[in-house]
Amino acid sequence: MKRPILIHPDPRLKKVCVPVPDVSDELRVLADDMLETMYAAPGIGLAAPQVGILQRVIAMDCVKEGEGDARPLVMFNPEVVASSEETNVYEEGCLSIPEQYAEVTRPKEVQVKWIDRDGHEQSETFDGLWATCVQHEIDHLNGKLFIDYLKPLKRQMITRKMQKLKRERAREQ
Repeated sequence: MKRPILIHPDPRLKKVCVPVPDVSDELRVLADDMLETMYAAPGIGLAAPQVGILQRVIAMDCVKEGEGDARPLVMFNPEVVASSEETNVYEEGCLSIPEQYAEVTRPKEVQVKWIDRDGHEQSETFDGLWATCVQHEIDHLNGKLFIDYLKPLKRQMITRKMQKLKRERAREQ
């Protein structure tokens, strides 16, 4: 089921999410819903707080259309356990901040551990776009948005645009 995506500013997007105690059927349904919502948006990552659920769950798939088979990943309680000194700059966007993009510098490679949908612990090293995406989504779980990396003036400008967008959407309903 597609879920509505919260638009910044929304206080739920700034909250630190609680860890998932164990992977239940209810959480697997949430994971499937998040993947469906992310693909429909379309996006390459989605964190549970973006759909109003304050738990440590992310979904991502950085395989671009036409570049190979989809690789949907769902992570419960993801955590960066190591990151490279070397950095990468990517122009990031966010489904909660539609049509706004900015360059963000992050570690080029990160090792992440998480629990998969079957309750097994996983660990993988991500680089490039995958590394940027997983860090962006884990930031959401910690109440941090990509615009928090920007200078205050740029951040305020984007926030004002989002407030205007929310007012326009409210009028349309």
